[in-house]
Amino acid sequence: MKSDKISEAVVRRLPVYLRYLNELHKREVATVSSQELGQKLDLNPAQIRKDLAYFGDFGRKGIGYDVMYLIDKIRHILKIDQQINVALVGAGNLGQALSNYNAYLKDNMKIVAVFDSSPAKVGRQINTLTVQPMEELRATVRNLYIRIGIITVPDFEAQRVADDMIESGIEAILNFAPTIIKAPPHIRIHATDFTTDLLSLAYYLENGKEESEDNDK
Repeated sequence: MKSDKISEAVVRRLPVYLRYLNELHKREVATVSSQELGQKLDLNPAQIRKDLAYFGDFGRKGIGYDVMYLIDKIRHILKIDQQINVALVGAGNLGQALSNYNAYLKDNMKIVAVFDSSPAKVGRQINTLTVQPMEELRATVRNLYIRIGIITVPDFEAQRVADDMIESGIEAILNFAPTIIKAPPHIRIHATDFTTDLLSLAYYLENGKEESEDNDK
């Protein structure tokens, strides 16, 4: 695996492939071609073949990809063939929704602990999890071997929470707070900003109409 040459775009497409392959497996489809994957996922088949070729030779000429075999390989590449524990900080509405989503996850990535700094939220039950105080973060991360953290706190608290996570031993963070988090180079940060996404969609409401009108001329 030539991981030093693999772009983030390729890695982000792997879960998309996995999701559709899982659908095929549920329908008992045994093989699939890159052409079929491309049509379903609206991607260039050559791009799909190139993406997968970074990690190995998984297809057979004239046959395509064995669905179950490719599922196993992508799960291994994404490291979800093993249990990956996740901690969430911020037991507000979004944090509760994400914690409840645990019940629908089929892969080995689970939120196993929820934390909040508010005494009013500590002790509350969210699904099978009990909200813990921030003071227990370090010990819980160590005891449960938690590697990923999710931040769902207000923007002014996000950096402090990220610092606490990093000091506790968490290796990667998914940030839902609408702010930029600074972290050491070895810590991976992915940001999800609902506000930015919504505002950018608003731009396309009118521009999409203009493009459609231009195409009709």
